[in-house]
Amino acid sequence: MNPRLALLVLCQGLLMVNNVTFIAVNGLVGLALAPVGWMATLPITGYVAGGALATGLVARHQRRFGRRRTFQIGLLVAIASAAVCAWAAISRNFALLVAATVIAGYYNANGSLYRFASVELVAPDYKERAISWVLAGGILGAVVGPNLAQWSRALLPQPFAGAYLVLCGVGLLSLALMSCIRFPTLPGQGQAAAGRPLREIVRQPLFIVATAACAIGYGIMNLLMAATPIAMQQCSHPFAATALVLEWHVLGMFVPSFFTGRLVQRFGALKVMGAGLALNLGCIVFALQGNDVMHFLGALLTLGVGWNFLFIGGTSLATSAWRPEERTQAQGALDFCVYATMTLTSFASGALVTTGGWRAMNLGALLPLALLAAALGWLALRQQREAALPA
Repeated sequence: MNPRLALLVLCQGLLMVNNVTFIAVNGLVGLALAPVGWMATLPITGYVAGGALATGLVARHQRRFGRRRTFQIGLLVAIASAAVCAWAAISRNFALLVAATVIAGYYNANGSLYRFASVELVAPDYKERAISWVLAGGILGAVVGPNLAQWSRALLPQPFAGAYLVLCGVGLLSLALMSCIRFPTLPGQGQAAAGRPLREIVRQPLFIVATAACAIGYGIMNLLMAATPIAMQQCSHPFAATALVLEWHVLGMFVPSFFTGRLVQRFGALKVMGAGLALNLGCIVFALQGNDVMHFLGALLTLGVGWNFLFIGGTSLATSAWRPEERTQAQGALDFCVYATMTLTSFASGALVTTGGWRAMNLGALLPLALLAAALGWLALRQQREAALPA
């Protein structure tokens, strides 16, 4: 851990404060303002869809302006979009709320690159630990985000409008921290894209499986987490219980980061990703047992740990799939797949939980997990065959 990495960890924590607060309040504000119930999670969908749409733009900005300036632009967008969300909640304008969350997606796409930027602040032998440490910053979001939503929900007469205004202050604090971090100049910064064509990079087995792990892991996590506030409200659980469940879920997402990097170094990314897949299946089994608060808490906690293993394992595997001069376009392509998957699951979560219910949504998560299991098995067999070939 060095000072620059420590500041980036804090910026990641504040990003997760923003994201967890969005998850906690956007579905409920959407439910209150949407013309029909199945549209309730559209503000959450807008946030991740905006991230998907912004990945290419962010990649170009990173290559042109470098890490710090692009991250600063993202934080300015976060502050402005949170202010628009507050006004949309006050004026009860559902369309404006969705539009503001789409714009906020630029910040989301920027923040997703913090984990890749961390690798550039440490020696090569410590890349897995750097990724883990930055993601561990999400613990701040786990503790602060749900409590911030609970505390600020009644700051203004319109429920949760105050939460968006508080997020403006969170963005300002992160902007001040980011301004103190100096990143190394990116290879080819300020120049036209170099290296292999993107189509060649993304056809590599390592890239395909790493992207599948990140995208499906994040997609399943988002599917269930986005619907949890609505599902718990349908079960007549108070919002304080929802905040508690989200807090433990996000702790499950990020506390393991203190040792996941070491696990990847010791056992390899594929084995860690396999453990993450097993934990996701465990989450579904737990969720199908009942609708008490402890069932929600146990399922979401297990889901969080499973996401951690899949995402860190997939990110570590992906860094071996590109050359230094290819990193911005390759990272943008990976994150586009992640956000596109999250967009689908965010939209599906609202439709499933308001029509089919919590049980149907969990059963629906089994198919993408089966596809991921097939992808991990395929890469493991391929690597075994390559290792058996004579040198």
